[in-house]
Amino acid sequence: MTDIASLFPLLNEPELLQEIEEVGSMIEFKEGEDIITTGKYIKRVPLLVKGAIRVLRNDGDGHEVFLYFVNRGQTCAVSLACCVNHKKSNIRAVAETDCMFISIPIEYLEKWNKKYQSWRNFMLITYQSRFDEVMMALDSIAFLKLDERLLRYIEGKARVHGENYINITHQKIAEELNTSREVVSRLLKKAEEEGEVELSRNKITIPGMLPI
Repeated sequence: MTDIASLFPLLNEPELLQEIEEVGSMIEFKEGEDIITTGKYIKRVPLLVKGAIRVLRNDGDGHEVFLYFVNRGQTCAVSLACCVNHKKSNIRAVAETDCMFISIPIEYLEKWNKKYQSWRNFMLITYQSRFDEVMMALDSIAFLKLDERLLRYIEGKARVHGENYINITHQKIAEELNTSREVVSRLLKKAEEEGEVELSRNKITIPGMLPI
C-alpha cells in the first residue's frame, strides 16, 4: 500500500497507520465514473491517495450544483457525516481524474475516533475545511455574479488537473453551475474579449495561470 504517513501527515500514530494498512483496501476509479451516488448508503470512507474527486449536490429538481473538490491526502466530509449518522448520501461524487483511494469500512470510524487522537483531529479538520468550502460555494451562489462564479469554477477545475486549461463543453459547465448553455457561452465569449480566457473547441485556457 502507498505511504499513508506522507500523504496524511495528521495520521501520525503508528498503531493507527498499521490498522489502516490491515483493514483498508485500495480502489481505483476512471475519470468520469461515479464513486458515490445520491440516495445510497455509504458503507466505506475514501482516503484519497491519487487524483481528485468532484462533489455535487442535487437541488431536488433534478439539477446538480458543484460544491467542492476532494484532493489527494483528503477525504470527503459529507461521506463521513453520512457514515457516522447512517444516512443515505445527499451528494454525488465523481472521479474528476483517474483516482485511487484507500477504502475504510465504516465500523472503524467510531472505533478510531475513540482510540486515536490523530484520527479525531483528522476528522475535525476535514469537517472544518469542507464546511468552509461549502460556505464558499453557497456564498458564490448567493453573492457572486455568474461571470465571477464561472471564472472561479474554471480556475478551480484547472488547478485540480495541474494545468492552465480544462477540456469541457459549455453544456457541462451549465449543468454544474445550474444555468443555461447559452448564458455560459455568452459569458465565456465576454471573458475571452477581456483576455481572461482563451476559447477553442471544448477547451478553455486561462492565460495568466501557470501549470503545476
